[in-house]
Amino acid sequence: MAETTSESNVGTVVTQKKPIGGFRGGIVGFLFGFSLASSFAAYHLLEEYQKASAALHESVEELKLSTEKVSAHVRRIEAVEKDLKALSDASASKDDISRFRAEVKKLYDGLNVDFLDLRSHVWGIQQDVHKLAKKDSTSVRI
Repeated sequence: MAETTSESNVGTVVTQKKPIGGFRGGIVGFLFGFSLASSFAAYHLLEEYQKASAALHESVEELKLSTEKVSAHVRRIEAVEKDLKALSDASASKDDISRFRAEVKKLYDGLNVDFLDLRSHVWGIQQDVHKLAKKDSTSVRI
């Protein structure tokens, strides 16, 4: 029987299968698992990076808008300060007002004195007119 089996196997090439050992299978399994886990981790890391990048971009945009608002407020404040300085330069000080008040008071007193002088002059004219009227009325009676 041994001869028959050897004759039947003569025409075919027999490939010998090497058995996969535990060590070689463990390394292949470890490498496959490691590559699968690292690709999964890289995918999640990339996703987290994109989320963080989008949040950072949004934060930068908000910062830009708030900076523009602050800049606008600063420009308004500078314009108000400029107007305030122009008004303070154009306005009168307390010393100017007190000098003006003293001048107006002198003018008013001068006008009052002139008015009283004019009134006394008019009163004198009235007295003269009354005297003349009395003279005329007495000379007409005689």
